[in-house]
Amino acid sequence: MALQKIDQVSGKGVFVPGSDIDTDRIIPARFMKCVTFDGLGEYFFFDARHDENGTPRPHPLNEERFSEASILLSGINFGCGSSREHAPQALAKAGFTAVIAQSFAEIFFGNCATLGIPCVMASADDIDRIAAAIDADPSTEITIDVEKCEVRFGSESISVQIKDTARDGFLAAKWDPIGELVDASAEIEATANALPYFQA
Repeated sequence: MALQKIDQVSGKGVFVPGSDIDTDRIIPARFMKCVTFDGLGEYFFFDARHDENGTPRPHPLNEERFSEASILLSGINFGCGSSREHAPQALAKAGFTAVIAQSFAEIFFGNCATLGIPCVMASADDIDRIAAAIDADPSTEITIDVEKCEVRFGSESISVQIKDTARDGFLAAKWDPIGELVDASAEIEATANALPYFQA
């Protein structure tokens, strides 16, 4: 199936404050004993959201008013630590379609891009503005405009940054290299069959 162009993403938001939130906080390693990524959303930020007995503790992701959030806001160096793909997969399986943060770890950013999840960078002050808006009204619609590099919420808007390679890929519907290979399987087979050293 052909990839879809991603020029903007809209949804409700939730603010998870903090700097250097690493991949082990996003998905603790003990929950990575899986053959597929299905079900990882259940363990998204598990240890931050639960005490040692598994009882929910106060956390933005546990608040009912943010239960419909699909856009995550956070701080500096989001997704640092190990390069595990399980972290962006858990993010996606938990229903999130975009992240707004001050900065991102390189590998986490790239893994999100290949899942079609835009990660855009904003200043701390601008993230605080969005956080204040959704705290006052969790139903506030947030729109990340990938093409214009801006985020709109309520009657306000801010400028954001996204790496050109990811932005270009989203806008050209070429954000998943593996997906592109699958879509081009017939062309790949035809090319292979035309090569003399591939002949039986």
